Amino acid sequence: QVQLQESGPGLVKPSQTLSLTCTVSGASITTDRYYFSWIRQPPGKGREWIGYIDYSGSSYYSPSLKSRTSISRDTSNNQFSLQLSSVTPEDTAVYYCARGRVSSPPTAMEGYDYWGQGTQVTVSS
Repeated sequence: QVQLQESGPGLVKPSQTLSLTCTVSGASITTDRYYFSWIRQPPGKGREWIGYIDYSGSSYYSPSLKSRTSISRDTSNNQFSLQLSSVTPEDTAVYYCARGRVSSPPTAMEGYDYWGQGTQVTVSS
């Protein structure tokens, strides 16, 4: 069974860098049938795609967040990570990692077949 689990600090100060890791079990992050995304949901809003990393290790980002986002991976531990720099309170959200089918665009939430449970990240001083 495929499982994804987010981990990282729940509180980040403004202007600092948010760092989260997703540990994947039951599937390899190097498979070419899927990509692995970070998605967030601010309070009272819909889910927003942040970016993904594909089987080759290439990363792609939402244009609105590209300048502040980096996604990397650790294949030896089957993990991928998110770094979001220069955070503000508007970055407060539940952050999810998820596995998406390559046949589906990353912004289409119905294209994801497995999700982590989500982790609350609050940006506050």
